Amino acid sequence: MEKENKVVEAFKSWRGKHPEIYEFLLFNVMSNVATITNFLVLWASSGLLPMFIENTAFQWFIFDYPTSEGGRVGFVSFLIAYICAQIVNFVVQRKVVFGSTNKIGDALPWYILTVVVAGIISIWLPPHVIGLIKPMTGNFAPTIANLVNIIIQVVINYPMMKFVIMKKD
Repeated sequence: MEKENKVVEAFKSWRGKHPEIYEFLLFNVMSNVATITNFLVLWASSGLLPMFIENTAFQWFIFDYPTSEGGRVGFVSFLIAYICAQIVNFVVQRKVVFGSTNKIGDALPWYILTVVVAGIISIWLPPHVIGLIKPMTGNFAPTIANLVNIIIQVVINYPMMKFVIMKKD
């Protein structure tokens, strides 16, 4: 028991000395809640949507999803997964990581803007990543494309959440 207390005390001491690093690590760990949501929704929607949507090539604005890279089902699946993950992420980051007490009405417009920008990138990018890596990775390519999206989202979301969206009153 005493060994456990020493580990806990050492961790608390480290956290006190490195609050910025701790916050960034906690942000990434807690982002896994959204990541798990993202993957589960992506896999479920990719499996279920073909029953309701004809999987034809999808092209609109900057989005180009040929059937070989997911088509209409791929586009809609990535979109639904992204939206669900961002809802979960807002709640988790606000409460657990940043302990934000600012008004939701002040935070939400900035969060929506941030996730829309990151979302456009995250929905535009997958067919390009899939097309590039599918010859090497086969059917695992959409999962890798999703991992690339997640990394891009961290690069965009963390600074925005820390300095703009979740700032303390």
